[in-house]
Amino acid sequence: MKRPNSKSETNNGVPIVPLHERALDIFETSKALTAPSGLEATLANVVDLLPSLVQVRHGIISLWDGTGIPDMTVGAGWSEDNDERYRKHLPRTAIDQIITTGMALVAENIALDPAFNAADKDVLGASDNMKVSFIGVPIHVDANVVGTLTIDRILDNKSGSLLDHDLRLLTIIANLVGQTVKLHRMFASDRERLMAEKIGMQKQFGELKQPGHEGKRANVKGIVGDSPALRGLLEKVALVARSNSTVLLRGESGTGKELVAKAVHELSGRAKRPFIKLNCAALPETVLESELFGHEKGAFTSAFNSRKGRFELADKGTLFLDEIGEISASFQAKLLRVLQEQEFERVGSNQTIKVDVRVIAATNRNLEDAVARNEFRADLYYRISVVPLLVPPLRERRGDIPLLAAEFLKNFNSENGRTMVFDASATEVLMNCAFPGNVRELENCVQRTATLAAGASIGRNDFDCCHGRCLSAMLWKHASKETAPKSEPIAPSPLNPAMRSSGDFASAAFAAPPVDSQQALPAPVRVALVSDAQMTDRERLIGAMERSGWVQAKAARLLGLTPRQIGYALRKYGIEIKNL
Repeated sequence: MKRPNSKSETNNGVPIVPLHERALDIFETSKALTAPSGLEATLANVVDLLPSLVQVRHGIISLWDGTGIPDMTVGAGWSEDNDERYRKHLPRTAIDQIITTGMALVAENIALDPAFNAADKDVLGASDNMKVSFIGVPIHVDANVVGTLTIDRILDNKSGSLLDHDLRLLTIIANLVGQTVKLHRMFASDRERLMAEKIGMQKQFGELKQPGHEGKRANVKGIVGDSPALRGLLEKVALVARSNSTVLLRGESGTGKELVAKAVHELSGRAKRPFIKLNCAALPETVLESELFGHEKGAFTSAFNSRKGRFELADKGTLFLDEIGEISASFQAKLLRVLQEQEFERVGSNQTIKVDVRVIAATNRNLEDAVARNEFRADLYYRISVVPLLVPPLRERRGDIPLLAAEFLKNFNSENGRTMVFDASATEVLMNCAFPGNVRELENCVQRTATLAAGASIGRNDFDCCHGRCLSAMLWKHASKETAPKSEPIAPSPLNPAMRSSGDFASAAFAAPPVDSQQALPAPVRVALVSDAQMTDRERLIGAMERSGWVQAKAARLLGLTPRQIGYALRKYGIEIKNL
């Protein structure tokens, strides 16, 4: 920084800068102190500025803690972790005097000043041949001395006459430094207080989040979605995983029951143990027995070697039995014993094997009806249905369709080296499809459409359902015609035009596959409610509520709607819910 030329001079010709011209020096100092940086870097900037303000050899700012030890020492060319480099230039006796008295110390020649002992003179490099001047001023925060600002320089004919002027400037700078230190310490104190409060709140919140207070969502590969229905299921999964109870997964085909079983296993204490799965409907009874219990060599014609069964392989882990509702009555008795006693014999052996296996079963059948028709053992039903979990169909989690479709398309691109994407019209088509085959049908639809699409983007016209060629929709339509009693109306059935135009509950259920806008829902979700085809929609709704014991969720399943749509319809028709 260039100083303005001054016309005033001392008798010996040394220029003296008037005090009002020091305003520029103070301005430059304040700029350095308000720069956005840490305290040490800020003070170092001030020290670097000193040579342009006063004659100086060493300039040092030191901040002291309450024990008399330098807490921070910065000088010209400061960098982190080099405080010791500057501390060796501090005359300790003189510094102690400044801090103790709270007053400035000025020495034109430290060799003649009693405030400097021999060690201080050595520190500053004073000798008979080298005379050293010193100026030290205290740094105040309120009434307390928290540090010092010191400079030393070689005494010459010019420097001696500038001591008083430099002392006044350094005092002003020290006051500005004191205000900056105060602000930084206030900010640091507030930050520490806020951090302590944050840690305390996190600790309290952690104590509140003990098991049972808040559901833990399972994160398992393959489970995609964020709908309320799925979140509710996964929270239950996290709770169920903490125990070893047998779980029965209920839900329509294609809803992802195996993935839910995998989630239960991976969140349990058995996560590092085997997860063994078996589809009971895929094997005849004789093969199923061997698969589950194992066999000895020579137990039957093709038993050339002994083999462990799935129960043995799953020891200390989890065994997932899919389609358990399809096993024969004779095999149900054999399975019941294993579930009760956790022991069995291999086929062709008399040796009893004990295991520790958690069983998770799954079915899309109505086991209660099967028990009533003597097709499924009641004792086995109670044994496997300790903790039943209902896996929601895709129509109850329609908000997950875009996420699922995007995941399936991502997998397709990865497997086939493609970069296909959905446009907005494609998402609209998917959201308007019923997908009675649930997630599995959605995955097939995405793969089929991506395979046959001509461009890099999938649009509305790429879907078969927009051209009347959706084989899946034809299949469900044909199945519904064959299984539905023709003399009884099926819910949800096409309602009268007035209701459809008024936006009632049935029209809002979900769009049927575009192949046929009047197509009834697939057989798995269609239930005959009444025998009078002339009943009004209000009467149909009341009938469903009565059949379900006035439980909205059950009535929703009977009508193929969601509980929210049932609630809307009840309010629309002014139907009062009965508490049974």
